[in-house]
Amino acid sequence: MERREEEFIVPLLDKDPELKKYYEEHQELEKQLQGYQHKSHLTPLEEVEKKRLQKLKLAGKDKIMEILGRYRHSGVQRDT
Repeated sequence: MERREEEFIVPLLDKDPELKKYYEEHQELEKQLQGYQHKSHLTPLEEVEKKRLQKLKLAGKDKIMEILGRYRHSGVQRDT
């Protein structure tokens, strides 16, 4: 996730449980995927699991962006 997006998201996490859920899931999936990046070779099962995690992460990011879009559309300003 881009730094600019995270700067907008973090202040909203305590206000929006749905956003917090998706953000935390995104962070956890990123950690799991990093485990695969350190391997020089993946087994076929690891490849399948890596692709599954990538799809879940992308779907979660889509939901995060949808939620952020609602905030931006409504003109909600983040607390700074």
